[in-house]
Amino acid sequence: WWWLGEGASPITVDTLGDDVQTVARGALPAFTANPETARLYTWATENKDALVWMPCTCGCANLGHTSNRSCYIKEETSSRVTYTSHAAT
Repeated sequence: WWWLGEGASPITVDTLGDDVQTVARGALPAFTANPETARLYTWATENKDALVWMPCTCGCANLGHTSNRSCYIKEETSSRVTYTSHAAT
């Protein structure tokens, strides 16, 4: 997958049943192969300040999601992002 770049971790499944993958910042996870999905995940990554104030509309607050951004990004550091497929499903 060309968009993964080097250092992408394998896809795992979290306790919610969502795919999870950690990639280098600037890369996208394998489950964003669809161009529309890739655009959404790119937007979510680049617009943190907008999504952290938006409540999730799928009812996943009871799953520990704190905002709409939680449906896209599970964790992040300055160099790596752990994405969840929750928003892609």
